[in-house]
Amino acid sequence: MDGTYNDSHGSRASRGPGRPRNGGSRPGGRAVTRPGNRRDQRRPAAVPAQRRRFKPHELFAERLLAVLSGERPVHWMLNHTVGHGYQQLVELAPHAPFQAHGPRPVIRTCRALPLSPGVVEASACIGAGDQVRAMAFRLERGSDLRWRCAAVELGGERQPV
Repeated sequence: MDGTYNDSHGSRASRGPGRPRNGGSRPGGRAVTRPGNRRDQRRPAAVPAQRRRFKPHELFAERLLAVLSGERPVHWMLNHTVGHGYQQLVELAPHAPFQAHGPRPVIRTCRALPLSPGVVEASACIGAGDQVRAMAFRLERGSDLRWRCAAVELGGERQPV
């Protein structure tokens, strides 16, 4: 026997090829949207999530925070600095001004002001626990179109929020 017989309980012969047993709807009341004769079980590919593109001043703020919190060594910024900027980092980093004994410091806000084509001055508010500090830095775009940090300054004494 080939198993195709006709009865009123939803056997293959009474449904027809590719037809669902439950009368065309899925559990929960959702209708079946594929054609009745479709045998392919593949689904359309999911749309990939859009990645946020960070601006140069935001990336540099993260990099500078990693160095000034002691998370990364100073030479990690060697190819990302120019002129006096690297010397300033060498002087600031041993003191680890953003090192926190509690939660990891994070950038709360980061803003930039373009001064001219290829020159940006930026500021960032750094928060670690109940402490908030300020950091200002200057970025310059070289002839190779890469941004480099030219200067770094930190806010005054640590102030509670």
